[in-house]
Amino acid sequence: MTLRTTLAALLLSSSALAAQDASTGMQQLMIPDSQGARHLEGFFWYPAKPADTVSAHGNAVWEPIQVAPDAPALDGTFPLVVLSHGMFGNARNQAWLAERLVAQGYAVAAIDHPGTSTFNRDPNHQRELWNRPKDISRLIDHLTRESRINADRIYMAGHSLGGFTAVALAGGQYDPDGFDSFCDAMPDDLVCGIFERWNVAKTPEDRTAMAQDLSDDRIRAFAVFDLGGMQTFSADSLGTIDTPMLVYGAPVDLEGLNLDVESRALVAHLPAAMTTYHEPETLAHFDFLGVCTENGLAILKAEEPDDAFVCADGRAARRAEHAQIASEVAAFFAQH
Repeated sequence: MTLRTTLAALLLSSSALAAQDASTGMQQLMIPDSQGARHLEGFFWYPAKPADTVSAHGNAVWEPIQVAPDAPALDGTFPLVVLSHGMFGNARNQAWLAERLVAQGYAVAAIDHPGTSTFNRDPNHQRELWNRPKDISRLIDHLTRESRINADRIYMAGHSLGGFTAVALAGGQYDPDGFDSFCDAMPDDLVCGIFERWNVAKTPEDRTAMAQDLSDDRIRAFAVFDLGGMQTFSADSLGTIDTPMLVYGAPVDLEGLNLDVESRALVAHLPAAMTTYHEPETLAHFDFLGVCTENGLAILKAEEPDDAFVCADGRAARRAEHAQIASEVAAFFAQH
């Protein structure tokens, strides 16, 4: 057992005891938008009293987790972790992490971000990328109205574009002029191309909206999973972030993200005292998705060959990575 794993076990012992003999309860979320059409849907997982479980969030490619739909919650209150998925992902992508965190006594919630989810790719929602962090703040607003949530212990984890979302919520501010200069110098950069296709910050009004302060000081600590979009933030705003950040970089390059301008650069700009960085040598960008089924890789090769790489080493190796990451994330949150 590594020192890191031992520390995690010690820090989590009280939470784990609180969740013993529990099921992973699950409720569907629906958060209507009273101001417009940005309705949010997703899932809320929580420590529940023992109950019959069913498989959820799986299919022929992705392994499910076991949940007890609408089961009564355990007594007491729970710290909350909110999750933000990557580009064209969805609320199910980090269900593996939700299941493990619930076993440690956390409640966990995730929503589909309109415009950048599997199910909604509306161009206007894509362009209004500043609404992604606001989605998470709305999710927190919704959940903290409920007595089961400990409002003093709220945390966030985000993958890829969800990592960008997390940094914005921590206090990173979009720098329109700086990002323009970066893209002029590196026109082939993946994020520059995506923002160009989505027409992000093309008008004066949109540039102002993107550059606003989107931070949410209710979030006590962040886990950032191989983010994309670090180069959009001003260095000054990153240097003043005073919330603890656990950052993962994935050096196995399957997505086209350049760690030197993404996770490594983020860590270089964040205050060292507030930042922890992990870069496991076998970690790939899509290892933050679920575990693939035994036939998942073959199915993708036959039906979606361009996407088959998301299941590369997607079983035993990914399962081990998930266990380690979940342990480290829970321990980091427990420290803060």
